[in-house]
This record gives sequence, structure tokens and C-alpha cells, in this order.
Amino acid sequence: MSDPFSILGLNDTATAAAVRTARRELAKRHHPDAGGDAGMMRKINQAAGEALQAIANSASAAESDSQSVSEFHDQTTGVSRDVPSFTVEALPVETFQALLVVSNWIGEVLDDDPPYRLDTHLHEPAQCWCRLELVPDAGASTVSITLANEAGQLVPDIEQVRDTWIEQLNRYDWR
Repeated sequence: MSDPFSILGLNDTATAAAVRTARRELAKRHHPDAGGDAGMMRKINQAAGEALQAIANSASAAESDSQSVSEFHDQTTGVSRDVPSFTVEALPVETFQALLVVSNWIGEVLDDDPPYRLDTHLHEPAQCWCRLELVPDAGASTVSITLANEAGQLVPDIEQVRDTWIEQLNRYDWR
């Protein structure tokens, strides 16, 4: 494969966050669900994977870009992030619809950008702001979670929040 960064429209000094953003933007245009080409989407996914691996392998990039680490947690700023957090074996549109329903079971919807982003205020397993970002992934959807605390509260355990989403998605009627 040629340079994965150039396929994503980035230079080789791009951060992991920039790679994920580029992949998401390209997916909006090239995913077969959006009228794009499956071959091009595979190329984009492969390029993003290779670029993220190159960033993870670079010691200097790992030190300068905290989001190259899969899980990021900073209690002082009240933000926690898990990228990617889990995968749903359904296309983004169907996954987004399920997450929308589940969000009303465990909290409330604050804002959305269907089918790629859902912002919620969770009541379960703890009170917090939660952003779910969906990325198409070969017939499935990869979901990343970002949490932010409420004033004066600790950031909830991101694994507990992830497990709550998964548990509730397993209750959802996918038919």
C-alpha cells in the first residue's frame, strides 16, 4: 500500500486524533451506505489502521499525543476517552438507531449528528456527559466513548460506562 497518511490527506506528522477525524470524514463520503465504493472504503480503513499503528510505534509521537493511547483519562480536566471502545456488528445507521433508543433508557439525548455522533447525558451507571462516535468498519460499526464529569463530580469509570452501553444494546430488539 502507498503512504497511508497521504491516502487520508494528511502528512506523516499527523496525530492519532487527526487520523481518526480524517477517516470519519472520508467515510461520510466514501462508505457504500453513502453511495460510495466498498473498495475505496476498505482502502481508507486500511490506511487509517496503518497510520494509527505507525503513530503508536513512534515513541516521540506517543509522548506528544496523549490520544494515541487507546484509553485516556485525566481526572483534573474531568475527561476520559476510550478509542475504540467496542464494535457493533451492524452498519452505522442501524447502530446509531439502537444507540439512540438505548440512550433514552440510561439517560437523555443532548445532540446528535446521525449516524456518526451522539451526545448524551447519562443517568446510569453514573451522572456524566457522554459522546459516542461511530466509524463504519467493514459491515460493522466501531464506537468510541468520551466522558466528561459534571461539576464537582469524579469522571465515571469508562469501562463501567462501556459495559452499561453493551449490556443495554444486548437488550435491544435488533429485528
